[in-house]
Amino acid sequence: MTLITNSNALHLPIASKSVQCCVTSPPYYGLRDYGVDGQIGLEQSPDEYVSQLVSVFREVRSVLKDAGGSRGGNSDFITGHGKNESIIDRSKRNSSGVKTKDLIGIPWMIAFALRADGWYLRSDIIWSKPNPMPESVSDRPTKSHEYLFLLSKSAQYYYDSDAIKEPDHPDGRKQTLRLQTNRYGGDLLNSFQDNEHKRFSGSRNKRSVWSIPTQPTSYAHFATYPEKLVEPCILAGSRPGDYVLDPFSGSGTTGRVAIRHGRKYIGCELNFDYISDISKRRLTVQPYLSFHTGSK
Repeated sequence: MTLITNSNALHLPIASKSVQCCVTSPPYYGLRDYGVDGQIGLEQSPDEYVSQLVSVFREVRSVLKDAGGSRGGNSDFITGHGKNESIIDRSKRNSSGVKTKDLIGIPWMIAFALRADGWYLRSDIIWSKPNPMPESVSDRPTKSHEYLFLLSKSAQYYYDSDAIKEPDHPDGRKQTLRLQTNRYGGDLLNSFQDNEHKRFSGSRNKRSVWSIPTQPTSYAHFATYPEKLVEPCILAGSRPGDYVLDPFSGSGTTGRVAIRHGRKYIGCELNFDYISDISKRRLTVQPYLSFHTGSK
């Protein structure tokens, strides 16, 4: 089932405790006006922007399942935006005491605010971009990463680490043991390498730096994130048949990946053009349902 509603993320038209996993990318702060009433991202200060997102994720928390049971879980992956922070209007910066050229730190402002609001902040993940957008700067490094945050509704939650294991190689483990041997003394390499080879399975727990190129699109949406970034979130946070939510559905990338892996998708999007045009073309699975619930 695929369901996309023309609705505001501050008022999700979804049954309580019905969603297994949320994967989303909120609008960037101060970057773009989509010309839609009620949009997030045009607030007068970073603090107001963060407050709006806290309200959105209170709604998300209410529709996520509680922990417990064979399909219990409540994981939430969100991208923490920091893109183009240096070009935000000066008046908006000064209202929060941020100096010109200061890094605002919005991704971590959001993460800490959600933690203070009751979420469990379980992991920060670096999305490393091998092909970042060029920047005309000479007094700092070019930005080539964004943050992804894993949050949960409770201390226990569904997370399938096996579904997203990384390839591993025993030579890498040997090198680590060699370094430890040189640092601490003793023959750690000889004493441990046999056991390491016995336990070696060809895979390891996924690390927290994900190198994923940005993914170009021909659709008229300005902030699509790559499907390879969404995929491990959905595989780890849900099972086939589960409902996956994106309260900022946009061009439907989360839904596209969820459907491909046998999940059910619920998307909410304020801009009706994205639903009637982009999402409908990208999510070609049936049945496709779209209805207007109002944007207020």
